[in-house]
Amino acid sequence: MVFSSLTFLQCFLPLCLLAYFLVPQKWRNGTLFLFSLLFYAWGEPVYVVLMLFSTTLDYTCGQMVERHRGQRGAKIALLVSLCVNLGLLGVFKYSDFLIGTVNSLFGTELPQPNLPLPIGISFYTFQTMSYTIDVYRGEAKAQKNIINFGAYVTLFPQLIAGPIVRYQTVADELEHRECTADLFADGVKRFACGVGKKVLLANNIGLLWEAASAQAAPTVLTAWLGVIAYSLQLYFDFSGYSLMAIGMGKMLGFDFPQNFNFPYISRSITEFWRRWHMTLSGWFREYVYIPLGGSKKGEGRTYLNLLVVWLFTGLWHGSTLNFLLWGLFLFALISLERLGWSKVLRRSQVISRLYMLLVIPLSWMLFAIPSLKDIGSYIGRLFAFSGGTAVHARDFLVYGRQYAVVLVIGLLVSTPLPEKLWRRIRTSPLGTVLLLVLFWVCVYCMAVATNDPFMYFSF
Repeated sequence: MVFSSLTFLQCFLPLCLLAYFLVPQKWRNGTLFLFSLLFYAWGEPVYVVLMLFSTTLDYTCGQMVERHRGQRGAKIALLVSLCVNLGLLGVFKYSDFLIGTVNSLFGTELPQPNLPLPIGISFYTFQTMSYTIDVYRGEAKAQKNIINFGAYVTLFPQLIAGPIVRYQTVADELEHRECTADLFADGVKRFACGVGKKVLLANNIGLLWEAASAQAAPTVLTAWLGVIAYSLQLYFDFSGYSLMAIGMGKMLGFDFPQNFNFPYISRSITEFWRRWHMTLSGWFREYVYIPLGGSKKGEGRTYLNLLVVWLFTGLWHGSTLNFLLWGLFLFALISLERLGWSKVLRRSQVISRLYMLLVIPLSWMLFAIPSLKDIGSYIGRLFAFSGGTAVHARDFLVYGRQYAVVLVIGLLVSTPLPEKLWRRIRTSPLGTVLLLVLFWVCVYCMAVATNDPFMYFSF
């Protein structure tokens, strides 16, 4: 079940909110827990058992850490939590990749399990690990109520695609939270804007990427138009989903962290990754980069730490080699900027904008295409500036005319300008009318749509 579906909007969400606000406040976490399990079971009925196991394990490990603080037992409990969570992630997400690699290297024929990937496992395992680590560090108190902890782990607004919420961020809200009319209204507005990003922009721009990438030999202009479309599709798909999650969190009394901050206005890759998927970047910084020493142990160690972080970031997104290549590409760019390229970018807006217009689509092209062979072919089309019809503009003009409006709107919405305009009218009757129109247009599009993919389900 996805947020941008009629089943969710017309059935699940209204019933959940109705039950949530009808029960006494002390039962609200239990209500959320049950509805979140139902939400997950809609798409992954078998793997609800896996989620309940993970919840029980980390709840128990948190209790053991608290009980044996400062003793060997606390460290053992932490290691059990980390090993089991990473083990589950490894088995379900990377076992086929590892076995395939071994078979290729040594000529063996080990069978691959071909296990279906549990939806959201990359997100909720990171959340539960952060809980145990924070309790071990003394930065959070262990949750004594397993229902409250289960509500945190399974909380459906951010269960399957984030934002990744650290336990200490919502610890107080799990115990005491206010659900005011103003907060609920703010949540509805954010949710409606997120649906608009997903349904009206991501889904339609994604059709252009599908058309361009399906061509055996797209022209240079078409190939570039395709990767620009994918860049916008990915942004609106994921940021729209995050905005819906944050909006529903506010409806329920939670304040989830921001996950995107207009990354496409960045003037460097370093800045871009401070603005894109901010909760994931923060997780790797807090639990991998800083524990490795961060930038406090010399330049050589800093670059090694960055390499580890970006290899892990690539692996977190997927088990195919293109994600490792993507991580290495970003590591190379960030290292280049640390070595002095960032000074040039800060001095010249023209150079920085041209640089980002080049490297952002290239990085997402590596992200989008699983096969290394296909990546090589597509790069060849992007830079095929010679040879017959390599730069023929016919397809580019056809796609340009067909998608010009949604591309222009997408480019504008990826800047802060629309949000600045919205702030001026959001409390006025005009703002309310615009939101209602936006929402019902989205509902109509969902009713007639035949394809409504959510890209981050696969991560």
